[in-house]
Amino acid sequence: MSADRTFEIDTQWLHIQYRDTSTFTETYGFSGNQGAVNLEGILMRPKGEASKTLLIYMHPTSTLQLLPVPRAAVQRGAHVLCAASRYVKNDAALIMEKVVLDLGAYVRHAKEVLGYEKIVLAGWSGGGSLALFYQAEAEDPSVTQTPAGDPVDLKNANLLPADAVIFQAAHISRAQLLLDMLDPSVEDETNPDSRDINFDIYDPRNPNQPRYSPDFISAYRNAQLRRMHRITSRVKDTLQELKRRNTGEIERGFVVHRTLADPRFLDPTLDPNDRKPRWCYLGNPETVNTGPVGLARFCTLRSWLSQWSIEDSRADGVSCAARISAPLLVIENTADDAVPKPHTQMVFNAAASPDKTMRVVEGATHYYAGQPELLSQANQLIRNWLAERHLIE
Repeated sequence: MSADRTFEIDTQWLHIQYRDTSTFTETYGFSGNQGAVNLEGILMRPKGEASKTLLIYMHPTSTLQLLPVPRAAVQRGAHVLCAASRYVKNDAALIMEKVVLDLGAYVRHAKEVLGYEKIVLAGWSGGGSLALFYQAEAEDPSVTQTPAGDPVDLKNANLLPADAVIFQAAHISRAQLLLDMLDPSVEDETNPDSRDINFDIYDPRNPNQPRYSPDFISAYRNAQLRRMHRITSRVKDTLQELKRRNTGEIERGFVVHRTLADPRFLDPTLDPNDRKPRWCYLGNPETVNTGPVGLARFCTLRSWLSQWSIEDSRADGVSCAARISAPLLVIENTADDAVPKPHTQMVFNAAASPDKTMRVVEGATHYYAGQPELLSQANQLIRNWLAERHLIE
């Protein structure tokens, strides 16, 4: 990884297959139902620059090879693998424990087939809590089933621990992010037009308007938690009923309406940073609140428990950080319009790593869009941190 050169990027499509049998087809495609999981990744290397260290970027449901963060790392000399899970671009049925197995397959392939000696989990955005979940299970394995009770043996999966973890512009967990954004005005899960106007922050008739009072925020957060618990209770009851029937019907899909209503998007005095008011990483929050790309919009029962339920999901960055010992770098972007400001500090404070570092990139947004100098700054601090630990030349 070079401090003073810019490299062309050489890309290579990577296919990994490993044995895995699902009891039913949970996601479309050749993934588990034929006795194997097939994964696709993009290995990106700087032309002419060798390295014994590989940075693995993985998001539970997205692909990252076209985003500026991993590409900038390669242009400065890093070897990078952008790894896609079996649930790529479709998280409706996503099981976080199975994503950990997918990441484990990439780590093992990188060491045993590609020949890399050092692995760094670069957890950007939704990949941050995944990286911590993986590392916690690799160092201190404990999980043998999903929150729905289906077998998934991480304890005996022989996951290879990474040599370091980066938590960059990342949130605590998908469950916490959803809880922060879940619209508590919804009174009937089957009818999104049935709403409590006092909790609908996008309704101009709501008597509560920014700047929000502490009492309103407290009531709002409690109402969000009650709604999440209602959904979780219904999910568990439905799973129990399907098991009781003992038929071929074992899973269901459902819609969660209005899932992007964090009052922080409308009131910049809440957990203040440099973010743009009335905006978020997906655009206008009022539009996204009801649009198809909203968090958890389409779910299965099992997926809700594994990735979205605050009381059931194990992919919690705070608790997982408390179980790791690998060196940890935590990076906060002060204009992040996706990750709530407290999340980064909470992970850093909880981390058990004897070697942990927190850095702040002033003015950086979530994607560093139109901010090449800030992207370069973030990349340089990562490079310096890795070099200090002899993880790069």
